[in-house]
Amino acid sequence: MPEIVTVTQQGRVGIVALNNPPVNALSHALRSELCARLADALAAPELEALVLCCEGRTFVAGADIREFGKEPQPPDVPEVVEFVERATKPVIAAIHGTALGGGLELALACHVRLAAATAKLGFPEVSLGILPGAGGTQRLPRLIGARAALELIIGGAPVNAARARELGLIDAIIEGDLKAGAVAFAERLIDQGRPPTRVSARTVTLEEPTLFEEFVAGITERCRGQLAPFHCVRAVRAAVELPFAEGLKVERELFAELMRSPQAKALRHAFFAEREVAKVPGLPLDTPARPVKSAAVVGVGSIGSAVAICFADAHIPVSLIDTSRDDLERGLAVVRRHYANALETGQLDAPEMEARLGCLRPALDDDELETADLVVEAVFEDLELKRDVFGRLDAICKPGAILATTTTSLDIDAIAGGTRRPEDVLGIHFPSPTPAVRLVEIARARRTAPDVCASALAVARSFRKVAVSVVARPGFIGSRMRSRQLREALCLLEEGALPAQVDRAFYEFGFPLGPFAAAARDGLDVIGSDANPNGERLSEREQAELALEASKARGVVRRTIGDEAILERCLFALINEGARILEEGVAARPLDIDMVWIHGYGFPAHRGGPMFYADEVGLSRIHTAILDFQERVEPTSWVPSPLLERLAKSGSGFYGAP
Repeated sequence: MPEIVTVTQQGRVGIVALNNPPVNALSHALRSELCARLADALAAPELEALVLCCEGRTFVAGADIREFGKEPQPPDVPEVVEFVERATKPVIAAIHGTALGGGLELALACHVRLAAATAKLGFPEVSLGILPGAGGTQRLPRLIGARAALELIIGGAPVNAARARELGLIDAIIEGDLKAGAVAFAERLIDQGRPPTRVSARTVTLEEPTLFEEFVAGITERCRGQLAPFHCVRAVRAAVELPFAEGLKVERELFAELMRSPQAKALRHAFFAEREVAKVPGLPLDTPARPVKSAAVVGVGSIGSAVAICFADAHIPVSLIDTSRDDLERGLAVVRRHYANALETGQLDAPEMEARLGCLRPALDDDELETADLVVEAVFEDLELKRDVFGRLDAICKPGAILATTTTSLDIDAIAGGTRRPEDVLGIHFPSPTPAVRLVEIARARRTAPDVCASALAVARSFRKVAVSVVARPGFIGSRMRSRQLREALCLLEEGALPAQVDRAFYEFGFPLGPFAAAARDGLDVIGSDANPNGERLSEREQAELALEASKARGVVRRTIGDEAILERCLFALINEGARILEEGVAARPLDIDMVWIHGYGFPAHRGGPMFYADEVGLSRIHTAILDFQERVEPTSWVPSPLLERLAKSGSGFYGAP
């Protein structure tokens, strides 16, 4: 087994190489060995400068995720970082791949930072509900200024080497051999007799005196309810207003507070669940997938257009097929508007936009279906219509082609029954026609072949989507739970709430949209949504009138309902339905449900998803509330799920003991 840290000599320069595959994470073993080997190298008189680099495909890509949420063993990352910065000889970071989180903090502690042209650098900690806790919030603003530091830390997205050089985050970009370039740079430093230059000794550039107040105002809406972004502002402000050592203390206090917070726990859960959801129970990871080099979409409405965009984004040629030229042109116009907007907002450049548009092949006949590896049906939600389409596909498509339906409510086994190849049929559910929604539900029908499921999961990942595999039932996970939640929201309108109030309660909880606003966005015709069946906008006053009419029609005396009561009714209904889905085996694990709702329906990630949130609230409390709703509200719709009832009575949760 190779050594985790090695030191080799090249002239007057020592090369300190880290080798902790796959991403050189700062594990306890690596931290200990790095400090020991650095101490040896610093004591060696023949070495006058050190190059810190990494073997494999990347520089240090962050902390060891296996240590998340645990008490760190010494030396912890801050101790390692301080040790590097105090070195009496110049230490040069040679960065390739990614330098993220603790890896970037290690690079900031070095006295010079060099990077390959393809390198990326960033602080993703805010996505885990924490902040850079090893001096990152103190050194970064000293290097690139307070505003740029805030944008990098709170934005969470990495920057490429060119942008890093422009900001002053790195000193130079090395073309060609990175190690050789770093050694040559070190030799020049030795010849110049330059002592180590520590970032902590610099002062911070504050561009405007009201920067922090303006920045907080700018993120208040986007980051509502979240702790980490605002703690990041406080930490960077400490870098401006306090000496370095005192700023470090503030950073550590804020970091420790966040690490203990329920939000960090929820975001860690979401982080691990997103990785775990790719491992489908009963489907071995080495299950071969059928190659998908071409695709077709039948029916180019809102969902069909969104699916076509996914294929084009993945550079998979896709035929768009419809029986009506007008419908086909409308669908193509949606796709073109999407890419024109991406070009205008800088998400794509012109060559890439043209490349993606070039993947689209519109057609009014079925000839294009003959060679497609995967065909996605996206016609109107009618069983006989879909069976008819699948009968056509069965007759035209080549053997081994995967046939997928986008149904949200129909029996996939019944649809597959319209073919002589039910093993090739499955469901691919996109919860929203909005391409930005990251979820795809892959529904296995009774006879779906394992390699068909593996292929669909691989295609979804090529879309850069989070794929969740479910057992096919009418309604899937997301749409079934959403229907239950929406039903409860409608009942609340009859009892005294107003659509705007319900939506506001969800928005304040952390959803991007409330249930009625989301229904209107997705074209659902529900009373109280802000669009009627004719697509016309309804004012808040008109919405209130509709709610009053509904109450009157049902003979209900309206009452005042608070936001907390609204959330309890709607969220507990959601959770109870999720428990039924688990008990029925539609979802294999509670994390599947959490991923569906975080990535497909806007459940706030900092609350962990509905099933994780249920455990945090306490299943006993939820069970008691459901029994109360059963007595006060409606006895048949508020029956506790047997699974929820068993777990509540045993004092357990969906994820085990509290």
